[in-house]
Amino acid sequence: MTQIFKYLFAILMLISLSLSGQNAIDKDPEFLLNRIKYYINQSEHDIVNFNYYDAQKKLDDALEIAQQANDKKSMGLIYSKKGKLQLIIGELDEAIISLTKAVEVQRFEKDNANLGVSYKIFGDIYNNKKNYKDAIDYYISAQTLFEQEGLTTNLADVILSEAETYINLKNYSIARKLIEQSLALAKRLELPKIESSALINHGKVYLVLGDNEKALVNADEGLQLAKKHNYADIVNQGYLALSNIHNNLGDYKRSNDYLRAHLELTDSLRKIKQDNLSPEKKIQFLLNDQIENNKKQKEQLNEANNKNDLSTLISILSVALITILSLLTLSLYKNNNIRLKSNNMLYKKNGELIIAKEKAELAYKTKANFLSTITHELRTPLYAVTGLSNMLLEENPKPEQIQHLKSLKFSGDYLLTFINDILQINKIEANKVEIDPEPFNLKKKINNIILALSNSAQDNNTKLHFEYDQGLPEDFIADQLKISQILINLIGNSIKFTKDGDIWIRVYKINDENGIFNLRFEVEDNGIGINKDKQESMFESFSQGSIQINRKYGGTGLGLSIVKGLIEILKGKIYLKSELDKGSTFFFEIPLKYTGQESKEIKVAKFNESKELNLTNVKVLVVEDNKINQMITKKILTKMGLKCDVVDNGEAAVDMVKANKYDIVLMDIHMPGISGMEATKIIRTFDKTLTIFALTAVTIEDKMHEFDEAGFTDIIPKPFKQEEFETKLFNALSGNNKSATA
Repeated sequence: MTQIFKYLFAILMLISLSLSGQNAIDKDPEFLLNRIKYYINQSEHDIVNFNYYDAQKKLDDALEIAQQANDKKSMGLIYSKKGKLQLIIGELDEAIISLTKAVEVQRFEKDNANLGVSYKIFGDIYNNKKNYKDAIDYYISAQTLFEQEGLTTNLADVILSEAETYINLKNYSIARKLIEQSLALAKRLELPKIESSALINHGKVYLVLGDNEKALVNADEGLQLAKKHNYADIVNQGYLALSNIHNNLGDYKRSNDYLRAHLELTDSLRKIKQDNLSPEKKIQFLLNDQIENNKKQKEQLNEANNKNDLSTLISILSVALITILSLLTLSLYKNNNIRLKSNNMLYKKNGELIIAKEKAELAYKTKANFLSTITHELRTPLYAVTGLSNMLLEENPKPEQIQHLKSLKFSGDYLLTFINDILQINKIEANKVEIDPEPFNLKKKINNIILALSNSAQDNNTKLHFEYDQGLPEDFIADQLKISQILINLIGNSIKFTKDGDIWIRVYKINDENGIFNLRFEVEDNGIGINKDKQESMFESFSQGSIQINRKYGGTGLGLSIVKGLIEILKGKIYLKSELDKGSTFFFEIPLKYTGQESKEIKVAKFNESKELNLTNVKVLVVEDNKINQMITKKILTKMGLKCDVVDNGEAAVDMVKANKYDIVLMDIHMPGISGMEATKIIRTFDKTLTIFALTAVTIEDKMHEFDEAGFTDIIPKPFKQEEFETKLFNALSGNNKSATA
């Protein structure tokens, strides 16, 4: 008997040691980490094979293990993977929740590499939502982290995604530069998936830019590479791109063949995705969970069997059977209800969205048409006001009339500025302002601005002081016109509100990295200052300190709103510090790229300075229905030494061009009979080379493409500055008209 007890004790000890050993293994960090990696790798394999719900289950299992092990880094990675999976299956709001958790953990853990991946997925989500501005911000954040961590593979991917976003924004010049960067990285690192997609996108951009040959070569090369590696989604993009390119080339048969291939592959991919996202698949997912529970219950059954406990066995079997049947019935019922409710909600929301979209488009068109009409109606009489006042001031007026004429000119210029400000605000709000970077000398540019504003400062007995950070380079690549406009607005604003005082303009470096300098610009004055309760709204349209200030100092209240919009376009931020009766400081920060070489100023030749032009045989046709505008334009041309004929409608303009040889045609747009647009289109049917300027009051951005399609050489907006008018005529005569050259 004692011997039996010894054997039993030994067996119990062995079982105990075995169980404790198993528990030790289960708690071993390396073992847990390997299990997490295994589940993550398996989930990625499932995603590639469209097994989305299997992938989701494995990620949930991995997350449960990471939470048990308190492995924060793995938790952040898994949340990021879940967000990517939810993006693929179209659960965008759930994806945002998962990625927010991922970013929170990764920031705390300083896991910059995976944080960059999360930012990139965030960008993909907002791109999918057509919130392109937020998408670009996240892509730039991801790009910065990838560059810091030296993750060139991820860098090529995120640059390509940013390029695709700019294609959606129809900013093809920036898109092309980014695609070229991504393509260079993909080729160097041998990344065929990114390379094939970049080549196809390159083809799309070249198609829009009008280079059909390059579009065809790039898109075809990308398609062949994608086919070689079986990248179905990219192959599908290539089919569509080549269909559009061949359609543009007039090869409609090949265009149709590629389109048919695109549609067939689209249907195939959609069917695979739908099969893996079907309600039946969701039920299968629930059943898989139940099977796992059933395994545990079987273990309990075995234990009950070992104990010969028949009643426990029957109870467990009964509970298992009832549970399975109940869950199955409940899941089918709930799934059916959810599907019906979701379909009804989708139909309803879709209808509401269509109506809202149509209303928004109508409102935007109405606004655009209103601005186009009102600005034309205002600019036409302004042309007469500014033109006549300039002419009268140049014709030796009586001394007592000079001040009146200057006041008239000032009023006309003020109204013109106000109209231009409204148009620019509209362009900024519509996201239609493009960046035009070029090399320039920053220090010289600011000196020129200060010199131009010095007279206004002297009128207020105010001194301007300029401080440029020692050691800061002077030559950069940026949109110097927008930087000039920002500084002119801010310095001009300080001059207006500072009398018998000082204004300091400062520029200094915050930091620099890889040739990109983050610079801070400050404009500080000791003028009247701004109330604290007004400071928050200073950058809103039509906002000023108070009605009394508006009455005393004037202004449209649009300058600071334009400044903020332009700074945001340049990827910068603006701040304000001010105290009433003590002064204000506006400071903004923007990134500028260092050129590494001295910028050369290009001197623009002026009309009256040129000795190369022979104006004897130059003839200009003025097409204008307004008698006052006819007189003003003709007088300006005569003063420049040019001969001109004048007609007042489009039909007469076409007849005159057919009957005479003109060097330049100045064509108004709105006229009785046929418009200037129609007249130009007719002229282009028999004369492709004649220089035709649209001399018009219509300048709203939405109309610009219509001028190009009609065949205009360039646009001279009314009312124009005489220097700008002369420069455009000079360029036309010296570059395109042989009779004008000596």
